[in-house]
Amino acid sequence: MHLFVVFMLSTFVVCETLSSRSVFTNHWAVRIIGGPKEADKLASKYGFTNLGQIGGLEDHYHFHHSRVVRRSTFAARGAHSFIHMDPKVGWIQQQIVKSRVKRYARSDPDFIYFNDPKWSKLWYIHSGDKTSQCRSEMNILAAWQRGYTGRNVVVTILDDGIERNHPDLAQNYDQLASYDFNGNDHDPTPRYDSSNENKHGTRCAGEVAAVANNSHCVVGIAYNARIGGIRMLDGDVTDVVEAKSLGIRPDYIDIYSASWGPDDDGKTVDGPGPLAKQAFEVGIKKGRKGLGSIFVWASGNGGRQGDHCSCDGYTNSIYTISVSSSTENGNKPWYLEVCSSTLATTYSSGEFYDRKIVTTDLRQRCTDGHTGTSVSAPMVAGVIALTLEANRLITWRDVQHLLVKTSRPVHLQANDWKTNAAGHKVSHLFGFGLVDAEAMVIEAKKWRSVPPHHTCTKISDCKTTYIRPEQTLNATISSTGCSEQPEHHVAFLEHVVVRVFIDHPRRGDLEISLVSPAGTRSQLLLKRLFDNSNEGFKNWEFMTVHCWGERAEGTWTLEISDSPSQLRNPEVLGKMKEWTLILYGTAEHPYQSHGSHSRSHMLEVSSVQSTEPTLGIPQPEEQEEEEYNGAPSQLCCGDQGCDGPHAEHCLNCVNFSLGSLKSGRTCISHCPLGYFEDVEARRCRRCHRGCERCVGHSPHNCRSCRRGLFFYALESSCVAACPSGYFPDDAQRHCLQCHEKCRHCLHESDRCTACSEGFSLAGMTCVPECVNGTFFNLEEMKCSPCHMSCSTCTGPGMKECIHCAQDFLLQEWRCVRKCAAGYYECEKTEFLKRICEENCGNCQGPGASCTQCRNGYNLVDGTCIVSATCNNADEVFCEMVKFNRLCEKKLFRQFCCRTCRLAG
Repeated sequence: MHLFVVFMLSTFVVCETLSSRSVFTNHWAVRIIGGPKEADKLASKYGFTNLGQIGGLEDHYHFHHSRVVRRSTFAARGAHSFIHMDPKVGWIQQQIVKSRVKRYARSDPDFIYFNDPKWSKLWYIHSGDKTSQCRSEMNILAAWQRGYTGRNVVVTILDDGIERNHPDLAQNYDQLASYDFNGNDHDPTPRYDSSNENKHGTRCAGEVAAVANNSHCVVGIAYNARIGGIRMLDGDVTDVVEAKSLGIRPDYIDIYSASWGPDDDGKTVDGPGPLAKQAFEVGIKKGRKGLGSIFVWASGNGGRQGDHCSCDGYTNSIYTISVSSSTENGNKPWYLEVCSSTLATTYSSGEFYDRKIVTTDLRQRCTDGHTGTSVSAPMVAGVIALTLEANRLITWRDVQHLLVKTSRPVHLQANDWKTNAAGHKVSHLFGFGLVDAEAMVIEAKKWRSVPPHHTCTKISDCKTTYIRPEQTLNATISSTGCSEQPEHHVAFLEHVVVRVFIDHPRRGDLEISLVSPAGTRSQLLLKRLFDNSNEGFKNWEFMTVHCWGERAEGTWTLEISDSPSQLRNPEVLGKMKEWTLILYGTAEHPYQSHGSHSRSHMLEVSSVQSTEPTLGIPQPEEQEEEEYNGAPSQLCCGDQGCDGPHAEHCLNCVNFSLGSLKSGRTCISHCPLGYFEDVEARRCRRCHRGCERCVGHSPHNCRSCRRGLFFYALESSCVAACPSGYFPDDAQRHCLQCHEKCRHCLHESDRCTACSEGFSLAGMTCVPECVNGTFFNLEEMKCSPCHMSCSTCTGPGMKECIHCAQDFLLQEWRCVRKCAAGYYECEKTEFLKRICEENCGNCQGPGASCTQCRNGYNLVDGTCIVSATCNNADEVFCEMVKFNRLCEKKLFRQFCCRTCRLAG
């Protein structure tokens, strides 16, 4: 008998080991046609709970099953599995936990915290100190001087949450741009622990939008932008969680910044699942009211492991802006990965002696030790926020074009800098170079959107070709750029994607390059020492931006080489079964209609040295025009003539005279700014102080205002601050009326800071105050009913009650009418129920108060004990059972009851 049990035990342990590769959750993604009601019906039919639509993906729903184990090494089986065969289900997928790591350099030294302002230490924003080694600027200070600070732009950090009450973030925090997908609520505050593990999102948020001039910590690159946080990395990361995070409020959020991805271990090939891919596509098609959501991604920190970011499907996507890092001296950081999808670079950390990034930190502190490519993605998100303030109408593709056009190689050290056929300098380390914030806003201000996006696809012949060791396989595709198909014609390139299907005994030995018709070589993949996988590449997509702006037509060559790094079976050869060339771009030249300044002019503008501005008070881009003081002309003199050759020598004037007898009068044809025309007296008379144009002396006769004041039309006056219910519009220099729901607002009519009666503030939006039994639905922007069991709630579900309705009690976050088996009613509170002791079916209270036992147990003096006879097996066997935590299994408990501490 013991041998039989030992065999079962060993089999159980082996099965656990073999299936440990994937962890299945009790969440499913389901595609159902017919709308939410049909989805609710199917969920109820098979025992699921419908948690709603997945982000912006129509007909895709998030199902949860409470009776399925939360995490398991096996796919769940049971009555709920029949949903797979339901004809109304178009597609279903049980969600698997994905490994996602935050991209900061793990070898950081102990962080030093300071509470005093760190402006002088922001070396990557300004190089004012004499000891600075920063040789090239990202020209952030210059962009501020031109008046751009990120106003009215919303940035969200997809990470482990942000500390929304941090003194440097609270003023710019936006509730409507935030959510907690790990806790399913609207508060993205990180989970605190002794190691401050969840500091990452708060650090990234500070880089973007830390408040200026508040005597705390640092200044964000877009210090007037709105900042939100999505908490999604502090729990199981599934395809559903990623899709929801990428698709949250796409018409409200402008920029999504992500500094995470698959393991940077040099052996992983992973990317977004089917739902996340759709979320990217929906975002760029429908986000920002059709202009496209902007996704910024850190390129990865696997440099020391020889990783290559082309094996990361997030940075490798055409929809994301992949950002690289440089040390302050322009060197390659030790953690940096190489790949052809990188667009641009910012400063970050380097070796231990290099300066790092100063930003906000957990527990309302600051740090000067933020590191890795995690630093670079938020920096670019901040620069893009400045750019969007300069021009709100640029599309997601325009942003990428602007980065290509304005980023500069400057002093960045790479041995592979090359100039492609379109004249762009580009590197596999740094993309098109260091980001230039001033050049971005200058170009954006006068930018005209690029022509429509076209896609041209060409598949190779379906012919298997062997990849022989120490040899290079060359495969070619000749493309016309789909010139015969106007809707797909690509003449000028943006992104180029190569999709490959390759079988190989050791994937890490492969190197892949693509050569464009113009001769530009892109290194799509380098050897990876730690990648021992024999899975090859199954329709994996490699992407390059190195051909940006080149002509698409001609012969494209794919080069694949196999260099064995260890002994392999020489008889097992790699095979390329198929490859596909996908060209993205435009049918006409993207800039042919742009009246843009030349690149050399932009660099001249960027190099102008200027003094630091007063923070929070942007300097004007151009000097105010001098007032017109009239043109001297004898034609201005009236019928009395003149006593000299100039206009001030007239004895009377035909049109108007300016000045006084004491200071001297001049004849002019039109009165200058600051004066109005007195037709009867033919005099230019001064407006009230502050008026630029007016029709009389009174402060209520203004028609426009001098610089620094705003025109209040209701009283025809010029004011320094707009009255309650109005906000200052910097472009028109007018006081514009707030939305009717706002009592006070900021920068835009619907960006409220206080609400009218009957409304409450959510972020910067006034939403109706909902009565008990309802909650405010942020997606539908209305009060929606709670579940019937709730008196107050945060959502429509049974598990989203705050307080229970009358005759209901709270049990495991659900309101129920009576205690379930194994629970008893707690007398201390009208809401809470307590669970009975283990093995009790029912009980009267805590402790030994069981009234009924579960199957396999007997009731003895209010306690349930196992009914099996205790025949304790030999000590070695029982220790194995205990070591493998199998005591909860009835079979092993029976044979090892004493070892498992069960009396019997």
